[in-house]
Amino acid sequence: MSAVRIYVPRDSAALAVGAEEVAQAITAEAASRGLQIELIRNGSRGMFWLEPLVEVQTPQGRVAYGPVQPEDVASLFDAGLLQGGAHALGLGVTDELQWLRSQDRLTFARIGVTDPLSLAAYEEHGGLAGLRIALSFAAADVVQQVLDSGLRGRGGAAFPAGIKWKTVAAAQAARKFIVCNADEGDSGTFSDRMVMEGDPFMLIEGMAIAGISTGATHGYIYVRSEYPHAVATLREAVTIARAAGVLGDNVLASGKAFELEVRMAAGSYVCGEETAMLESIEGKRGIVRAKPPLPALQGLFGMPTVINNVITFASVPIILAKGPVFYRNYGVGRSHGTLPIQLAGNVKHGGLVEKAFGITLRQLMFDYGGGTASGRPVKAVQVGGPLGAYVPESQWDIPFDYEAYAAVGAVVGHGGIVMHDDTADMSKLARYAMEFCAIESCGKCTPCRIGSTRGVEVIDKIRTVDAQTRPQQVKLLRDLCDTMVNGSLCAMGGMTPYPVVSALNHYPEDFGITATGREAA
Repeated sequence: MSAVRIYVPRDSAALAVGAEEVAQAITAEAASRGLQIELIRNGSRGMFWLEPLVEVQTPQGRVAYGPVQPEDVASLFDAGLLQGGAHALGLGVTDELQWLRSQDRLTFARIGVTDPLSLAAYEEHGGLAGLRIALSFAAADVVQQVLDSGLRGRGGAAFPAGIKWKTVAAAQAARKFIVCNADEGDSGTFSDRMVMEGDPFMLIEGMAIAGISTGATHGYIYVRSEYPHAVATLREAVTIARAAGVLGDNVLASGKAFELEVRMAAGSYVCGEETAMLESIEGKRGIVRAKPPLPALQGLFGMPTVINNVITFASVPIILAKGPVFYRNYGVGRSHGTLPIQLAGNVKHGGLVEKAFGITLRQLMFDYGGGTASGRPVKAVQVGGPLGAYVPESQWDIPFDYEAYAAVGAVVGHGGIVMHDDTADMSKLARYAMEFCAIESCGKCTPCRIGSTRGVEVIDKIRTVDAQTRPQQVKLLRDLCDTMVNGSLCAMGGMTPYPVVSALNHYPEDFGITATGREAA
């Protein structure tokens, strides 16, 4: 009798709620019963409220159980776990779960399905097809494929990836670099981490394609220091890829070279800004550089550099494998492809949803998120990280689209969604945004360094002064925000006013004022 495959995630989210102990309990229980199993440590499917999620391979497909605790393991075996038997924790065939079936899983197609460090499993599920196709094309044609796909930077700026690549490809220099910004510091975001821990070869493949098409021979993955599991997984994956000839002096016997290095970040939020990140990689303090020159022309060590985030690079292999038209046909307007959207905060079903652009916030929060974990009404939702705007209910039906969100003063950003129920005090959340900026600012420019500190002080006055002087303080806060937006050197200071102004505009009562800016009665 062949061993039955059982899958238990090794993703950080699953480990945090006991996946390691569950895996050990399954191994011990099978041994005590004389049963043969093959335990595979996969990535997470993204259904975090069901973690640790245990799956077993059956003739009907993989059957899921969750959330499983070590004390549940014996009863699962009693119920016929190895045959997909009925149990109170049984969820049915994983691929038939509505939460997964209704998604557009392109980038996340393998995550939760395969062992992230099995290169054979990666290839079996379509991996390296994009790199092989890229190696058969002229470099300029690969760049054109990325341009034609409409892929835009998934880190938040939404700049067309192909234009960056084309600029670096055309630049003349002794060396060129590929840098992956994996300093995923935004609140409520974890899609980069899930890729690095759940399908690292996809990131490696995407970066190799970028290197080969632009003439860069060396790449860096800059991973936030709070992601030790991601760093360890990536380093092991790079070693495996190098040994298999996916990286090195002769990539897949093509005669072309591309090498990769994993760097742990310095623990600073502002190092998520691309030029501060370059400073950090070079061994300097992470301070924002003035632009121009652009990093595409003078980036890492003064050389032309492609900088994209994890999801951007991870989207490239499928574009090469299935063609730019396939990818471009997902989405709306100028927002092509899919976006891994992360549901966090006060949410019943937190996790990752990959959908084509065009889905609405209301659908995400209620059809996928299931509403608030508290069961209370949703009051506000912050989209795009700690520097993203608070989106009120009147805007929950706007399609998830870069231009549509920009039109109402909001940002899609990295796709992070943080929900708040009706007990949230928006003046406190606005104060937090300013305080966060004051703590995390690199200090190079005055609007960000001083403006955020003054912002905290002004919000404190609004919350405590008498009602008659409150309108003047509100006007001062708006003027301060205007200065920060238009005078800051980077998005750290330039976007901090987004949550503040959106809270003022949509929830004036929490500041003790009316919609006209006068004191509340």
